[in-house]
Amino acid sequence: MVNARSLRALDWLNFFVANVQTGFGPFIASYLASHKWTQGEIGLALSIGTISAMVSQVPGGAAVDALRNKKAAAAWAIIAIILSAVLLAASPTVLPVMAAEVFHGFASCMLVPAMAAISFALVGRHDLGDRLGRNARWASIGSAIAAGLMGLFGEYFSARAVFWLTATLAAPALIALSMITMPSHHAPAHVPAKNDSDEHEEKESILELLRDRRMLVFAACVVLFHLSNAAMLNLAAGEVTAGMGDNVQLVIAACIIVPQAIVAMLSPWVGRTAERWGRRPILLLGFSALPLRALLFAGVSSPYLLVPVQMLDGVSAAVFGVMLPLIAADVAGGKGRYNLTIGLFGLAAGIGATFSTALAGFIADRFGSAISFFGLAGAGALAVLLVWAAMPETRVANDDLQTKPAPSDEGPFKRAK
Repeated sequence: MVNARSLRALDWLNFFVANVQTGFGPFIASYLASHKWTQGEIGLALSIGTISAMVSQVPGGAAVDALRNKKAAAAWAIIAIILSAVLLAASPTVLPVMAAEVFHGFASCMLVPAMAAISFALVGRHDLGDRLGRNARWASIGSAIAAGLMGLFGEYFSARAVFWLTATLAAPALIALSMITMPSHHAPAHVPAKNDSDEHEEKESILELLRDRRMLVFAACVVLFHLSNAAMLNLAAGEVTAGMGDNVQLVIAACIIVPQAIVAMLSPWVGRTAERWGRRPILLLGFSALPLRALLFAGVSSPYLLVPVQMLDGVSAAVFGVMLPLIAADVAGGKGRYNLTIGLFGLAAGIGATFSTALAGFIADRFGSAISFFGLAGAGALAVLLVWAAMPETRVANDDLQTKPAPSDEGPFKRAK
């Protein structure tokens, strides 16, 4: 059995990594604006970060697959994020900021699959849903606490202090990572000895992976999910808080923190229920919140109604955050491509998010925000329809593994044919 200390350390790793990643959210735009960057320059810097993250998704996943030591992959990614935060804090000029955005983009694309791989290795595929739910809970708590801390630091010290705090919070993440003991080569059969990269198993080619119907359909679902979701809060916040005055930041903070609380409460249930009911019912639940949320935003005129509507974002985020790595495990099976699969799904998410913000802004400028929200609701409804009509149930592979133990020379994760 995996020792309890490693599982507790994984909890704290998720908590502190979420702390660190929070520093690279809206705080960058505020920080650069305080140093006289124009909106166009800030947009260019953030776009470079987005593009570097999209370009790095697949190579990052493939690199984690290729590395035997998943903990080392996570450690190097955290160190790169520390470097990014230090660059931002030390010199808010063009070259350091651009370098920080590129480093952070690639490091994040290494860190996400590395942490998923560590979770997979510790608990095995049978318990992965429950573990991913627990990961999401700790990450949500970490994000909410970090947002509050960074807001206080930015308010009472300086915008620069947010990034020194970000770098500092990475140290306990490295300590938590060092406390995780990975299973040995001679682990019991129910515990994966070396994650999904078992040396006895031939890796599936990328072309074979891309021909998998489950892979293609879920990637399309991911694109539509983010096409609907990514622009929604920014559009709503910009529309209804324009004349608020001093309370704007409090409302925006609440719109971020409240969904995180929902994610923290709901994620373990999502993971456990996905193992009992299957993936499709949970996906339908989470995806259905998207068009409903967009339609409610279209009718909201009071900024104080943003927060209750944003509770639906917590439902969608809990489902998506748990189901993406869980379905990646189902699709990749034991063919050594788990982290690459996560990277491909991450690329799909980036494509959807990029088009979401661009199209929503264009439609809002030309036809008004209400029409833009109807468009986002339409994309969300298409995502629900695609899950319902075309998404195969992927949990069957797990059931086969539980009832048909793999031969000893094939490793514990040989995918059922």
